[in-house]
Amino acid sequence: MRRTGLEVADIFHRHGTAWRRANAGHLSLGQLKVMSAIENCRSAALGGHVERCEDCGHSRISYNSCRNRHCPKCQGVAAKNWLVARQADLLPVGYFHLVFTMPAEIGEIAYQNKMAVYDLLFRAAAETLLTIAADPKHLGARLGIAAVLHTWGSTMTHHPHVHMIVPGGGISLDGTRWVPCRPGFLLPVRVLSRLFRRLFLTGLADANAAGQLAFFGDLDGLRDRRAFAAHLAPLRRKDWFVYAKPPFAGPQAVLAYLARYTHRVAISNSRLLRLDESGITLRYKDYRRDERARYRTMTLVPGEFIRRFLLHVLPKGFHRIRHYGLLASAGCKANIARVRELIAVPVPPDPSAEDDITDQAAGAAADHRPPCPCCGGRMIIVESFERTRAPRGPPADGAWVRTATP
Repeated sequence: MRRTGLEVADIFHRHGTAWRRANAGHLSLGQLKVMSAIENCRSAALGGHVERCEDCGHSRISYNSCRNRHCPKCQGVAAKNWLVARQADLLPVGYFHLVFTMPAEIGEIAYQNKMAVYDLLFRAAAETLLTIAADPKHLGARLGIAAVLHTWGSTMTHHPHVHMIVPGGGISLDGTRWVPCRPGFLLPVRVLSRLFRRLFLTGLADANAAGQLAFFGDLDGLRDRRAFAAHLAPLRRKDWFVYAKPPFAGPQAVLAYLARYTHRVAISNSRLLRLDESGITLRYKDYRRDERARYRTMTLVPGEFIRRFLLHVLPKGFHRIRHYGLLASAGCKANIARVRELIAVPVPPDPSAEDDITDQAAGAAADHRPPCPCCGGRMIIVESFERTRAPRGPPADGAWVRTATP
């Protein structure tokens, strides 16, 4: 089915007010702010500016974006800027993609305790990889990890998991050499799964003992320590699966993957097909089916669509992209340079040493204004206007062309 230009904002505009009224008292401030940001994104409510072509004089209005990290319209530009900053950290080695997922039995606990449990998911997955990689029986090296949290499945149900991108090797524990992994194989998945299970369940029990977890509604009985321990007991015997995908076909494939995953939201506007009396029809993937039958459609009533979308609002200040080991921010640049030295790869020139180049690159990264639609010339800002205000008047040609500012 073809795209119709439908957006999440359209659904919120049409059904958001009634849904907020029906669920008053059950929504967090963060969820309400996300709805408001998406509704106002690239509209007069956020202000904007007037652009004019330097060559032909064509004018247009560009409205400001909300820049909320849950907004489907804003994350494309954010991802591009993030990738520009990360290109220098790529190494000329194979990269692996692993996925760490918590069992469904913990999903509701995670939803009621997002900050604590999502943070634990990150820490347990990273510690698992770093510990097994450092074991001389496996790799005997220090790894680098780039991790991204996703909390949704293809149908926007609550499904927290962490995607991890890992270079195929690491620096030896004594720091003297690069230790490559075996071709097409990083670490044994079965060993990773067992350690991840132990670290996560231990961390969850410790968090509860420290009073860091809260339980409401159907989970209210887990306030009792014995009931909580009994709830976790079957999970200690259950198999936890760490999914390891085939290695990427070179660093450029890693960049292409990261462009799709780092700043993804619960659903992109491109997956929305129709909004009518029956509800919202969207496209999704059914991973239980083979490749041809995998792409399917489903229809949700507006209230259910909004509920599912807001399941994935993250706590304020929570970082959903994190780096560990060799890629941890504190020593990342030095570690990347050391790896390049050990594998005899030339270190790329540091653009920060040339102020002019840096200024030009920064300007190019920040300037996302499309060229003039009439002649292809450069558009410059000639007027700015604040929230809820309007520009002073139309241009000489008598009509505005309205666009959006990232």
